Amino acid sequence: MKRDHSGELAGRVAVVTGSSRGIGRALVLALAAAGADVVVSGKSETEDPRLPGTIHSVAEEVQSLGARAIAVRTDVRSESQVEALIQRTVDEFGRVDIVVSNAGALWWERVIDTPPKRYDLIWQVNVRAAYLAAYYALPHMVRQGWGHLLTNSPAITTAASPGKAAYMTTKMGMSRLALGIAAEHLDDNVAANALWPAAPIDTAATRNWGSAKMGEPTQWRRPEIYVDAALEILTSEPRTCTGRMVTDEEILTERGWSAEDLDDYWLTGDAPAEPLWIDGRTS
Repeated sequence: MKRDHSGELAGRVAVVTGSSRGIGRALVLALAAAGADVVVSGKSETEDPRLPGTIHSVAEEVQSLGARAIAVRTDVRSESQVEALIQRTVDEFGRVDIVVSNAGALWWERVIDTPPKRYDLIWQVNVRAAYLAAYYALPHMVRQGWGHLLTNSPAITTAASPGKAAYMTTKMGMSRLALGIAAEHLDDNVAANALWPAAPIDTAATRNWGSAKMGEPTQWRRPEIYVDAALEILTSEPRTCTGRMVTDEEILTERGWSAEDLDDYWLTGDAPAEPLWIDGRTS
């Protein structure tokens, strides 16, 4: 059964990277609805017809819900800009409770088709950026005795990932980072978890890659499934939910969502006959 998290994050402050559109935008709106003050971050400050939405337009959406929000332009490849993002958050709101490393570089190609320059970029945007966000946020979370770090990354596996090998080294690096932080800070009541969609999510990035890489749109889900799963984690007392690597389906099922509830997230409203799973399942 779906849950209403209204007010559960009152007094908390959340930072979401890559939140000008897609999952990030949906997440900051949901965090605000749950009572949190939010920091919208990303590089988009002006509208692009191909990629609608900016950090400023999303911050205005949050403010229209009655929550406090600021927009901070951040290139997550830059250490100084990530440090400034966390410091601006603390300067503005006095604390930082939640950091979601959602910004990501998508690249599904074979190693032989992945130039070193491209690999450097996906490494910087994915795993290194998650490390930087954690490095600068953790001292504040430890000091206040409460915090959640969440990475958009899958469970670590030994299964091959042909056509995605370079990309998956960065994504699994993010998950490995979360596991380590969780163990290092359990006594501090600071959680770190990895959350991954079980099936493709309908976002601008998904649509740009198209059916050749991500399956047909009928096999995609709305961003809200990932958002609802994230809220189940982020509204938990940190020490009770940490060191996990789960899919959106897994955490929602654990928390009482029914199969019918999960079907509502498909773009068509019904589960496709042959869903495209990205969490390791083959059917």
